[in-house]
Amino acid sequence: MLFAGSVKLQKTRTKVVPGEGAENADILFIGEAPGWHEDQQGRPFVGPAGQFLDSLLASINLKRQQVYIANVIKCRPPGNRDPLPIEIANCQKWLNRQIELLSPKIIVTLGRYSMARFFPGKSISNIHCTTQTQNGAIYFAMYHPAAALHQGNLRQTIEQDMLKLPSLLVQAKAEITKETTPKSEPQQQLNMF
Repeated sequence: MLFAGSVKLQKTRTKVVPGEGAENADILFIGEAPGWHEDQQGRPFVGPAGQFLDSLLASINLKRQQVYIANVIKCRPPGNRDPLPIEIANCQKWLNRQIELLSPKIIVTLGRYSMARFFPGKSISNIHCTTQTQNGAIYFAMYHPAAALHQGNLRQTIEQDMLKLPSLLVQAKAEITKETTPKSEPQQQLNMF
């Protein structure tokens, strides 16, 4: 069943922007919605916010080819407006499937719409750089890279938050190792009598 929100996006978008990156990525970044540049190319985070994301990744010795990048909704809203609740609901199955297939160790929410999906009822200004574990993955809340372009005072905050990711990845891998390492039976001392 198509809803008014999805029909409108289908009619106004140029390209669908499903997401891209490594199929075995340990880290999944989830933004809000494609912007103008993304709509033209069919790729996520390729405009100015994407260039900042690339530099953030470089600051922790990663390239975009090593992570996976997606959005809550897969088509650009007209006039670059915020995604509507119906649009988020209509695209939810696609994002759920991406998470299921990728099975990332860390999911980084970029911005309030992405954050609201996994940290409901929270405010990005209060929870950025915090984590929670759900379904075997660490969820990490960050400001959207575009926030630094509009509010220069957030740039350093976003850069500092990104620097926490390497230690989170080590933590996530350690948790997985603990879960998959078989527990050995305690050795019994042989009784000679």
